[in-house]
Amino acid sequence: MTRTFGTPGQDLVFVPLGGAGEIGMNLYLYGHRGRWLMVDLGIGFGDDSMPAIDVVLPDIRFIEERRKELAGLVVTHAHEDHLGAIPYLWSRLRCPIYATPFAAALLETKLKEADPPVRAPITVVPLGGRFDVGPFNVELVSLTHSIPEPNALAIRTGAGLVVHTGDWKFDPHPLVGGDADMAALERLGAEGVEALVGDSTNVFVTGEPGSETGVRESLTHLLGQYGDGAIAVTCFASNVARLESIAHAAAANGRRVALVGRSLWRIVEAARRTGYLGEAGSFHTDDEVMKVPRDRLVYICTGSQGEPRSALARIAGGSHPCVTLGRGDTVLFSSRMIPGNEREIFRMQNQLVRSGVRLVTDREQFIHVSGHPGRDEVERMYRLVRPRAVIPIHGEVRHLTEHARLARGWGVDTALVVEDGTVARLAGGPVEVVGEVPHGKLVVDGSRIMPFESEVLRSRKRMMFNGAVVVTVVVDLGGTLVREPQITAPGIIDPAADEDDHAALAKVVRTAVAGLAPSLKRDDAAVREAVRLAVRRRFKESHGKKPVTDIHLVRI
Repeated sequence: MTRTFGTPGQDLVFVPLGGAGEIGMNLYLYGHRGRWLMVDLGIGFGDDSMPAIDVVLPDIRFIEERRKELAGLVVTHAHEDHLGAIPYLWSRLRCPIYATPFAAALLETKLKEADPPVRAPITVVPLGGRFDVGPFNVELVSLTHSIPEPNALAIRTGAGLVVHTGDWKFDPHPLVGGDADMAALERLGAEGVEALVGDSTNVFVTGEPGSETGVRESLTHLLGQYGDGAIAVTCFASNVARLESIAHAAAANGRRVALVGRSLWRIVEAARRTGYLGEAGSFHTDDEVMKVPRDRLVYICTGSQGEPRSALARIAGGSHPCVTLGRGDTVLFSSRMIPGNEREIFRMQNQLVRSGVRLVTDREQFIHVSGHPGRDEVERMYRLVRPRAVIPIHGEVRHLTEHARLARGWGVDTALVVEDGTVARLAGGPVEVVGEVPHGKLVVDGSRIMPFESEVLRSRKRMMFNGAVVVTVVVDLGGTLVREPQITAPGIIDPAADEDDHAALAKVVRTAVAGLAPSLKRDDAAVREAVRLAVRRRFKESHGKKPVTDIHLVRI
């Protein structure tokens, strides 16, 4: 049985609090000599199990209770699932933040836009930089990905060297940023790497994902084929190379480009501030191009994953104030479908098709490459770094297990599958599980942050499936009803059509109150509970449901 873990000693330990067992919500801790190093602090997204919840955060209570031991937070790159939780949670940690220029620029904007704005100290580290964070010496190793400045971290401690890959691939022809620093990886391998903590996203994908250069060429060709109407392209907003590729393809086909979605403008601003986008493609706002002929237009839209509030979802639903799409228009999904988002994406695609829109996805045309490594690239990484042990991260359990199996097949001595909350020793002793810590999920509900397992969300889930009932009961001091019960059951009973149900429920309430002993009639809690149980029993018999039932008792 694993023990609850506290303060790290001379060994080097690893604790995922998000990102090990799911894709997204990345938060990883490294512990050594009484201090902790945090790597990334990202968000996840809600699903059908979380009614009215869009943003999910890792539960940081373990490290929040030890924030005096937290030496700093290093951001590997600027994707939302790696830095998006910082505006929500940094005030609970108040630690230094380290990031390269692009991630720092984007994070600064997000912190300013937070409500209220967040003032956090960000140290901008140059590409390839090396710096100390408490007892950890961190070296940034440039890789390639679907966003500028993705970094692996070489974490040196008194117990040994660990490489944390972040998100990465080996793009042979990157369009934005430089090549992956293969020499640095080989140098680390020669130095001796105790463990590699690595990306598992594409572990089931054979070969290599391909280059962004090929996507640009394909988009240029495709935009020339669909010349009869407007073209909308949806992609991950953070993919600066893809934005540039779409702008290049549009210009080659005589089309003007409008960005539709605030996060796209945020990314473009950060890219231009850090010198990655320049003046490539003169982007317009959606209202600036309203008078441009439709066959001269390309819209780049947020919403590739079917997000309900995204630009493309609003366009598909006919509620966008400036942009409409219909017969003769084309939408290109220049992105992959993240597991779990299928229902939302298909719902949006069906809405577009009903409007007469032509759909093109990566299944029909070559319009997307992944930013994560295929199996051949992972094997190449292992040949360069030569780790003694591998800890798979950034994946569901099936990804982590397959990654571990492959690592063993490629000659790695130890491959350890851990999930959120597990404490694994990486150096200073055998690579093994040595403890566990509290973990879980937090959700952003309007302006509040609350635990995923809170009573508020549990009640909301019950209401979603079983409805809710509110009963107002007015009694005198002795517990005798003095007015007819008032009953509201939205989503279960139609007041205009279900008069019989209302009459039957009122009778149930009267009977429940009348059946109480005189002493219990004078007990408010007893009256409420008797009515609540009677109403729920009636709904179970008549409707097959057990609604959330709230009793308002008024005693006069």
